[in-house]
Amino acid sequence: MRTHKKKIRKILTPEQKIKRRNFISFLTFFILGGAAFGAWKWLLQAPEETPGVTAGASKPLRRALNKTELFFRNLFSHNHLARTYAPERAAADVRVNGDIGIEDEDFDQENWRLSILNGKKEILKVNMVDIRQLPKTAIVFDFKCVEGWDQIQHWAGVRFTDFIAHYKLQEEAKMQYVGMQTPDGAYYVGLDMDSALHPQTLLAYEMNGQPITPEHGAPLRLIIPVKYGIKNLKRIGTITFGNQRPPDYWAEQGYDYYSGL
Repeated sequence: MRTHKKKIRKILTPEQKIKRRNFISFLTFFILGGAAFGAWKWLLQAPEETPGVTAGASKPLRRALNKTELFFRNLFSHNHLARTYAPERAAADVRVNGDIGIEDEDFDQENWRLSILNGKKEILKVNMVDIRQLPKTAIVFDFKCVEGWDQIQHWAGVRFTDFIAHYKLQEEAKMQYVGMQTPDGAYYVGLDMDSALHPQTLLAYEMNGQPITPEHGAPLRLIIPVKYGIKNLKRIGTITFGNQRPPDYWAEQGYDYYSGL
């Protein structure tokens, strides 16, 4: 007759339980850390994308950024508005985020003109007197920078949609992209049309109720709350419309082309 011995489970002391948990935790940490290091090393050694409208990123990273853009563009809606605040919440000392394209101290604001192009053909040229005659809209929102800082800021100007309607640019607005650049061409951004036509996008000429100062992009700059600060072009000189992605300064340095929030 065969007998079965009952397996006796060893009872661990509290100290032994703590040691076992610590061992499992450290083992998990090293396994995950090793996997993360391996993935980082693989990404670091991956070949760079072919330079074009975007450049400077590895091929796998750029593919991931492009897929992320498609995901967020599918979720995008003009009904999704950036949170706004009371004017008294706005910063009195507005932080400056870069000076590329506005470094010319001799820039003549009085003779500034905004050029509107369809492709390479100029179809419109306006000055600040023209723009100030359009309905003014103000917004107080949390301006966000890719460097990690944010600040509640107060801006005012003409909504881009109002600008489009007034100058009868509806056909141009049916295209897929808007490009903007500084008068000297040193800084430039590319925007998907949906974001450009968002109801909170402004061609701004006032900050805290006063004309924009040169370091903040006078006489006219872009304020687009659904994008990070790198897309908020200062001192707009030219606006273009097209169905191909226009050049974008930071996308050429390896950043996300979409840069949406």
